[in-house]
Amino acid sequence: MTFGGPSGLVAPAALLEVRGLTLRFGGVVALDDVSFDVAPGQICGLIGPNGAGKTSLFNCLSRLVACSAGEIRFASQPLHTLPRHRMAALGIGRTFQNLALFRSLTVRQNVLVGTHSRRRAGFVAHALRLRTALREEADHARRADELLELLAIADVAQVPVAELPFGTQKRVELARALAAEPRLLLLDEPACGLNHEEIGRLAALIRELRARFSLTVLLVEHHMGLVMALSEKIVALNFGRKIAEGTPAEVRREPELVKAYLGAAA
Repeated sequence: MTFGGPSGLVAPAALLEVRGLTLRFGGVVALDDVSFDVAPGQICGLIGPNGAGKTSLFNCLSRLVACSAGEIRFASQPLHTLPRHRMAALGIGRTFQNLALFRSLTVRQNVLVGTHSRRRAGFVAHALRLRTALREEADHARRADELLELLAIADVAQVPVAELPFGTQKRVELARALAAEPRLLLLDEPACGLNHEEIGRLAALIRELRARFSLTVLLVEHHMGLVMALSEKIVALNFGRKIAEGTPAEVRREPELVKAYLGAAA
């Protein structure tokens, strides 16, 4: 903890900084000058009606699309200019609203894919089965097995993911993201397709993962009960613009947010 200034305490530097982020597709403005910070260890919810720009923002953060203007910094490093294949190694993990798993591979194989960004032994070492490569593979296998146990999917480790129910596949994708040892975890609609009981367990799981792995979490979520209970900070978008930012209690009282969800009459 650092000290300074007349008030004594100084807030820690933001892990994620978004400044003036703008994204255009031809004449359509998907994001319009969006700025916010996410502090280390924070759970931040990103909310807004359908078409508000939430997934577009996630796609810019993970470099699936290039922003038209603005700046993104992760751990003080410019992010928006880096190639997308560097994101996992840099410390950013992501899940998707529409699952992006290798459906013909088993659960365990999918999770092991997430460890590839952590490989340090080169191609030759792996091809020749050198000791450094074998030790690295053993470490990655151990981490994958630990995640399978933690997320309660060890019993289906050898099952192709295509044969599993949607809720279980969501856990597989989360395990794969964690296998890359991220510092920032982007969760895109983690409650989508889950029933009430599963959503309750999901909130407890995200808190546990944050504590266990020292994660910072940014989640897009439509389930207001979950996002308000789980998040320490909320950023609300509508038509690509930021319309509210603050604690759940502060954002809940924001007239622009009420209007976005319920209409002008509300």
